[in-house]
Amino acid sequence: MSPPIPERHPLRRLFAVLTERNFAAQLGWEDASVTRYLAALLTEFAHSDRLYRIRNARGRRVDEVAELLLEADLLHRASSVEREREVHRHIGDFTLFMAGLFPDYLQSLRTARRVTTPDALLDHIQAGKRSYAIVSEHRYGRHEKTAPSYRKLSDRFELCVYGLGCVRADLERLAAPEYRALWQTLAH
Repeated sequence: MSPPIPERHPLRRLFAVLTERNFAAQLGWEDASVTRYLAALLTEFAHSDRLYRIRNARGRRVDEVAELLLEADLLHRASSVEREREVHRHIGDFTLFMAGLFPDYLQSLRTARRVTTPDALLDHIQAGKRSYAIVSEHRYGRHEKTAPSYRKLSDRFELCVYGLGCVRADLERLAAPEYRALWQTLAH
C-alpha cells in the first residue's frame, strides 16, 4: 500500500480548505470534527490502493460493497468485533466518497441493462448510513471519543454526500487554468 500523504502536503491543505468552506458556507454546518474527517478521507483516497484497502482472508482485494458487507459480518467472515468495525467504517467511507465525488459511476451501476455486479442491486446511501451507524455503536476503549462523529456521519449522510459534491465542483473549477493560477496565489 502506498505511504500516507504527509501532514504538510498541499493536497491535505486543499481538501481541508474546500471541505471547511463548503460545509460551513454552503451547508451551514460548522462541525470541525466532521470536516477534518472528510478532508482526511479525501486525502487518503487520493491513492486508489487505499480506496480498495480491505482484503479478504486469502489476501484478495475486496472491491465491491456487497462483498464488503459479508466481510464485516461476524456471522460470515469478520474474525473479530474490531474487524467488523474496521470494515463497516470502510464501507461508510467508500460509499460516501463514491456518492459524493463519483455519483455518475453509482448511477451507471443502477441503470445498466444487465446486472453485472451485486453492487448494482445495492442502495449505496443506505449501506453507508447503516455502516456508519454500526461504527458509532462501538463505544469502547479508544473508539469512545470518535463514536459521536460516526453517528453524525450516519444521521447526516445525504448532507455529507451533497457537501462532497460541492467539493467536487470546486475541484473541477480549480482544474481550469485561470483558477489554478488563483489557487497558487492563495496557497502561498
